Amino acid sequence: MTHPTTPPTNRYSMDPTLPRLQVPDSLATILPAEDRGLSPYTGLTRDHWIAVADHLLTSADAYRSPLGARINFPGRPSQQGPATDGLEGFARTFLLAAFLHSGGADRNNHLRRYVDGLVAGTRSIGADDNESWPVVGHVGRDGQPHVEAAGIALSLHLTKADTWDRLKPDEQDRLADWFRATITREPSPNNWYLFPATIASFLDKIGRGDDETTSVIERALGLAEAWYRGEGWYSDGAGEAYDHYTGWAMHFYPVLHAWLHDRPQLEVFGGRLEEFLRTFSRTFDRDGSPLYFGRSMTYRTATLTAVALGEAVGRTPLSPGQSRRILSAGLRYFLEHGSITANGVLSLGWHGAHLPTVQRYSGPGSPYWASKGFLALMLPPDHPVWTATEAELPGDSENYARALGVGLLIQNTTADGLVRVHNHGSDHVKTDAADSGAPDPLYARFGYSTRTGPTSLHDPADNHIQVRIRRVWSARRRIHRVETGDNWAASWHAPRFPRFSPWEASDTADGGPVLPSARIESVTAVRAALEVRINRLVRIPPDLPVRLTGWAVAAPHPRDIDARVTAASAVVAGAGLESTVTGVQGWSSAGTASASYGTAYGEWAVMPMLHGTTSQVSNVYVAVVSLSGVPVDEMVNCSVHGAVVTLDWGHRRQVFDLDAMFAGIR
Repeated sequence: MTHPTTPPTNRYSMDPTLPRLQVPDSLATILPAEDRGLSPYTGLTRDHWIAVADHLLTSADAYRSPLGARINFPGRPSQQGPATDGLEGFARTFLLAAFLHSGGADRNNHLRRYVDGLVAGTRSIGADDNESWPVVGHVGRDGQPHVEAAGIALSLHLTKADTWDRLKPDEQDRLADWFRATITREPSPNNWYLFPATIASFLDKIGRGDDETTSVIERALGLAEAWYRGEGWYSDGAGEAYDHYTGWAMHFYPVLHAWLHDRPQLEVFGGRLEEFLRTFSRTFDRDGSPLYFGRSMTYRTATLTAVALGEAVGRTPLSPGQSRRILSAGLRYFLEHGSITANGVLSLGWHGAHLPTVQRYSGPGSPYWASKGFLALMLPPDHPVWTATEAELPGDSENYARALGVGLLIQNTTADGLVRVHNHGSDHVKTDAADSGAPDPLYARFGYSTRTGPTSLHDPADNHIQVRIRRVWSARRRIHRVETGDNWAASWHAPRFPRFSPWEASDTADGGPVLPSARIESVTAVRAALEVRINRLVRIPPDLPVRLTGWAVAAPHPRDIDARVTAASAVVAGAGLESTVTGVQGWSSAGTASASYGTAYGEWAVMPMLHGTTSQVSNVYVAVVSLSGVPVDEMVNCSVHGAVVTLDWGHRRQVFDLDAMFAGIR
């Protein structure tokens, strides 16, 4: 069968030049005029970055405690409590002030107020008042100060002469003692081990290093080696966790440590960063949107960190004009999509506020890790990243498909500039954790993109295949990566059947049916805007409902989404996108499902869906899927003979023998 798709209602232009910046008046009044000569694609220059940073810092002052040690942003508190949230607001905006100051652009002397806060926060550590910083505890509720202490230490490292050197000796002693506590406390078993190392790096810088500081630095760098997976990608801890933490944590802290100390490790860590950017730079949409994948997405512009870091240390495959193109398009994207409120505060969410996609550990100050994306402000005005003309990116003129060894398959299309990443390797399940409980929507889905977000835990799952037993739909938890090719990736998972209430944490749900030794084997193959999703159900009883869902299209209201269903396919169109699924093998009907929690892209979402029934005759299910902002004219011919699926793309024929591919799995 040959499967074309139909045009979407609205279309994205192939022109990579972004239109005139559209922002609320509260932002328009503080931004300089666009410069389409220097920045033909985005219009933004270094002055725009400075203006936004200055606006965020000036707005934060309104929420500063009387003596300046905490910044208590409005919003839902985190699970750590208001004292830690206030420290978080201080530390994360301090980093923004440090980048601004170290690049010579601190027009309003923001840094001075942070020096005052350092003194007030450490005067009575742990006291029950409005200024004192919390005691640093072990991982858990009391461990969050690890993170913020590292941010403060790095900020001091970047601005030592104007911050640390201005403190009195007793004030320095108190602050150093607070830092010291992180070295003897247990971090979370992931990127958190980089935090005491970052603090130890600063203590070494100021002449307070010793065997303990050396030990925690070596420990962190050793763990980074253990977590390195090749092609520039790190797992965030043991196991398989690949997301934006690779850029804004796993590269960020080791590279800066080596760079600030002029250590030989920069050759290794810088080389990995450069290799990482070869593929990671392909995950940004033409409109500036980063890939929506993984946790902590409320950090927003932090997704740009690795691009800026590559320029800062001179280890990037991008030209300066390409780097600024990605950086400024990302900044534009969030300015235009409501991430900054009328009061100048970053909201908890992606565009505006959207709590269903925010983790419990995130508080009102959490979004200010967006500061990491402003790292390029460290670079002086005459640095090439600011003086070069914005340049064309490879995605402007060519489609791209690249499978990584970690099980991620990157797919982007020139026609609409959209990026999709198919997930056959990143599950964020700890190695010592049971493969049970509710799934994590930020990792469990088969696909993530730059214009759609995953539906929430309590709505129907987008980009998934599921089997139902006793009214419980199966979940995908631990992902077993099998193999990748140039345009395809394969994995398998054991279907789990968790029971949970809407009020239970996603990591505690359990107690549903059990299918011993059952598995779902999956392959995704792509070309241009098309995806072929192949699934084989193994040791799953017959006569059970099975469903496959496509990309969830979000909008402010159901009337903004159009759905069209035939016997074999379903199409959902809205927001300039079209999401399509077409059954090839194993599927009996099509339909749609709505998500009342919406996604990070809108309050209401709808996804296309295929329905079927498990069978004793054939257990192979094949569907053609697409997500696009322009008409899709590609076609693929699919045929299935037993366990062999053949795809004819017109210019190329691919054969997937499932027996051979998944041989040896029991």
